[in-house]
Amino acid sequence: MSITETEQEIVEEFEIFSDWMEKYEHIIAIGNSVPKIDQKYKDNAHEIQGCQSKVWLHAEARDGKIYYSADSDAIITKGLVGLVVRVFSGHTPDEILNADLSFIDKIGLHEHLSPTRSNGLNAMIKQIKLDAMALGAIKNH
Repeated sequence: MSITETEQEIVEEFEIFSDWMEKYEHIIAIGNSVPKIDQKYKDNAHEIQGCQSKVWLHAEARDGKIYYSADSDAIITKGLVGLVVRVFSGHTPDEILNADLSFIDKIGLHEHLSPTRSNGLNAMIKQIKLDAMALGAIKNH
C-alpha cells in the first residue's frame, strides 16, 4: 500500500467518528498497535527532541525500505507516533521524503492538538524524514 493510500485509509477511519473524544480513543488504539521499539533503543540517541513527552523512534533499513518502531510514555503521544509510523514504515527513503502528509489536516489533528502536542508531532515527522535522508544516503554509497 502506498503512503497516499495509507493516508486515505486513515482519513476514512477518522470520518467514522463524530466527536474528538472518539477520535482520541482511536489515536490511543493506534498507539497500542505501534511496532514496539527494542528496549536498547530507549536511549537519548533515539529520543525525539521537541516532544513534551518522551518519544523514542528507531529506523531500520531492509531491502531498500525503512521500517520504524517507536514508543512513548504518554498514551496520546504514543498514538501520534503510531500514526506516523503506520504511514511511513515499509517505504523507500524517496517515498518518505516526498510524502505530503495531507491526512494530518484532513483529519483535523493540528486544530485539535495542543500546541505542545502539535510541535511534538512535527518533531516526529522531522525525525522520520531525517532518518530517511540518512538511510537513503547510506544506501546510495
